[in-house]
Amino acid sequence: MIIAWVLAVLLFSLSWLTDTERSIEAARTAWSLFRRILPMFVIVLVLTSLSLGLISEEVLLELLVGKGLLAGSAIGAAAGSVAAIPGFVAFPLSGILLGKGVPYTVIAAFTTTLMMVGVVTFPLERQYLGVRAALVRNLAGLAMALIVSVAIGVFFGELP
Repeated sequence: MIIAWVLAVLLFSLSWLTDTERSIEAARTAWSLFRRILPMFVIVLVLTSLSLGLISEEVLLELLVGKGLLAGSAIGAAAGSVAAIPGFVAFPLSGILLGKGVPYTVIAAFTTTLMMVGVVTFPLERQYLGVRAALVRNLAGLAMALIVSVAIGVFFGELP
C-alpha cells in the first residue's frame, strides 16, 4: 500500500511539473468524485461492521459445520455475498475457519462470494453501473462462485 501511495505522489508531482493547470483540474475532479462516493462508502462500512459484530464465533461455526455440507455452503455463500470484507482480512479468516474444522467447500463458497458478489455494495454499483449491469455482475459472480465451490469440493474429496 505504501508503494502505491509513493507512486501516486511521484506521478502527481511529475504531472504538476508538466502541466500545473491540468493537474489542478484533475485533483478537483478526483475530489468531487470522492465526495459523491464517500456517503455510500461509509454506509457500506457501517453495515459490514454491524454484521461482523453481531455474529459470534460459536453461532458461525454451528451454521457452517453443524448443518451439513450443502447447508453450510449455502450459508457461507449467503454470508460472503452480504459481507464486505477486504481480501487481506478474508483469507486469514478462512485459514482460521479451516483450522476450526470448516470444510474447504464451505470456505470456497464463502470467500469466492465475498470477492465476487456484493449485496451490501449493490446500491453503490447500481448508482454507477445501472441496475441491469449491477444485477448481471452480481448474478454472474454468484454463479461463478458456486461453480468454484463445487470444483473445490470435488478436488478435496468432500463431494463425489
